Amino acid sequence: MADTRMTAHVHGHVQGVGFRWWTRSRALELGLSGYAKNLSDGRVEVVAEGAQGDVDKLLELLRENPSSTDRPGTVEAVHEQYGEPRGAQGFEER
Repeated sequence: MADTRMTAHVHGHVQGVGFRWWTRSRALELGLSGYAKNLSDGRVEVVAEGAQGDVDKLLELLRENPSSTDRPGTVEAVHEQYGEPRGAQGFEER
């Protein structure tokens, strides 16, 4: 049962570089459900449901300095908000 739902908007050079695939891989490793989706304005929307600690770890990974991780692209900012889980299943790239 998921404790929380996070919706994060990731700003930077994050489309066309494998960022959604990388995010999906990290989310699945953490046991999270949700999706990563390209938005028309160049951002990526990441929705993740799961245990609070695991969702927070994904947020930390999204913000991490790229020299300390294999994360593709360049993240300039991440803006997140939390809410009630909605029963997401699996983790998709949209």
